[in-house]
Parts: sequence; structure tokens; C-alpha cells
Amino acid sequence: MNRSGIYIFIYFVVYLLVQVMLFKQLVLFNTTFCFFYVAFILLLPIETNMLVLMGIAFLLGFFVDIFYDSLGLHAFSLVFIAYLRNYWLGTITPQGGYDAGEGPTLAVNGLQWFLVYSVPLIFVHHFILFFTEAGGFSIFWFTMMKVITSLMFTMFVILFLQYFSFDRRR
Repeated sequence: MNRSGIYIFIYFVVYLLVQVMLFKQLVLFNTTFCFFYVAFILLLPIETNMLVLMGIAFLLGFFVDIFYDSLGLHAFSLVFIAYLRNYWLGTITPQGGYDAGEGPTLAVNGLQWFLVYSVPLIFVHHFILFFTEAGGFSIFWFTMMKVITSLMFTMFVILFLQYFSFDRRR
């Protein structure tokens, strides 16, 4: 295993532990949840193979499901956005292309690009997760409120941590 694989494994464990130890307990008004672990899949290097990405997403979602007792909801929604991620990256490719070895981070691409990249994917994750959990569209507006508020909360946490870990050399 090379150095980047070791770092990815360490980050995998850190994201999982932060999600299940801290953010599982942090629920606002019983409708707003923070699914910080989604950022792990979104921030992996751009050239990550889709099958590897989907395998990592399944493992991360599976472990989150174990702690949340959610019967595969997190694994399903995370694998789905892992599948969409490379297609979405291809759609929003900047004019000069992507740098090899770089992740799609705020520090590398800027705030506007990062929001265009991450907000739709996180929305899809939350939409699938909450509507599958609700068992359909019978309580559409309440579930949609959970999707939107959780999207804002998750994005706030991810942006805060992206600014917190911003590379000062750039």
C-alpha cells in the first residue's frame, strides 16, 4: 500500500468516527441532520477509478448504517452519488481541465466551482436517503424540508472545514 492509500484509509476512519461519534448526536429541531461523511467521497482525488470509488462508498455507507441502524439507506445513497460523481465532474470541467493528483477541493478550485460541484451531489444523497426512509412521497413537504435544511447544515460544516484546512501556500 502506498502513502496515498494509507492517508485515504486514515481519512476514511476519521470521517467515519466523526460522523458516528459527533454528528449522529447533533440534530437540530428534529429535522436537520449533518451527514458529514459524504464529504469523504466528494473530496477523493478526481482520477479515482469509479469501481474503487463505489467500493469505498459502499464500505463507508455500510459502516454508517451499522451505527445508525438504517438497513442500507446510507450505503445505497452514498454509492449512488459515487456513481454520479465522475459524470458530474466531467460535466463541470474547468476550461484548463483538472490537475493530476488533486482532489476537487475548495482550495484548488474556488468557492463557486466547489458549490456547483458539491451542492447537487449532496442534494441527491439527502433526497434519496430521506425519501427512501419515509417510504415514498406521502409526506412530501416535511421530507423536502428535511432534505433542504440538512443540505444547508451539511454544506455549512463541509465549507467550514474546507476553510479551516485551507492550504495557505496557494
